[in-house]
Amino acid sequence: MPVGNITRGTTNPNRLRRVDRWISALPVLRHTDDPLVVDLGFGASAVTTVEFRERLLRVRPDVEVVGFEIDPARVESARADVRRWGMADAHPPISFELGGFETPLPRARRACVIRAFNVLRQYDEADVPSAWGSMLAAVQPDGVLVEGTCDEIGRVSTWIALTPGSAGGPQSLTISLRLDQLEAPSIAAERLPKALIHHNVAGDPVNKLMTDLDRWWAVHSALSAFGATQRWLATVESMKANGWPVLAGRTRWRLGEVTIAWDALGRA
Repeated sequence: MPVGNITRGTTNPNRLRRVDRWISALPVLRHTDDPLVVDLGFGASAVTTVEFRERLLRVRPDVEVVGFEIDPARVESARADVRRWGMADAHPPISFELGGFETPLPRARRACVIRAFNVLRQYDEADVPSAWGSMLAAVQPDGVLVEGTCDEIGRVSTWIALTPGSAGGPQSLTISLRLDQLEAPSIAAERLPKALIHHNVAGDPVNKLMTDLDRWWAVHSALSAFGATQRWLATVESMKANGWPVLAGRTRWRLGEVTIAWDALGRA
């Protein structure tokens, strides 16, 4: 039986564009000999899985995408979607199968990337490590599990990048925001992944992250005259200059992203 619980399955077109854009830049997509990607918990429609595939094809034309759901009705509905959209015989293939956190890929294959979005937020925090472990067992040695959440229309997204192996586990937290009309970056707090969302309390590094983002966003408010992107770039630069282990560079920051090394969040 598939491992997991049936979730609400809410989905909307273009909802996962932020995380898809980030995944598309992962080195493993370009280097792997088996470009198999999993969308775990795709929800009530095939739309975000199809969009995921379209974005990945731009950087890896032979990518194969498999969507997993533990609700058989959703699997059948997704298959009907791709038939209706004329994609039943697409090459490289896109397919939808019954499965949960165990990620039952055929012939002992492993995925170079697993995207598991808006799934674990409906579980207890105590369930997170075992779910991560199950999914990571199906990831290639150099692959990445991307687990996170977002709002209903994809303007606020957060995700954790995890890697397999003895030295693996969570590596980073990324926050991605639509900068236009952004009042405060801490809006991301309500959309943090399940492993972090309950730790946004005084004295916790997660709360300090949210507080510092807001503080530097306010400090650089005068830069709004030059656009929200300039204000955000200055915010992230200040975060980095004041001790936060900010990863990536200005190319990613311009997209409304900031990625923080996991160790800074005080989680095991």
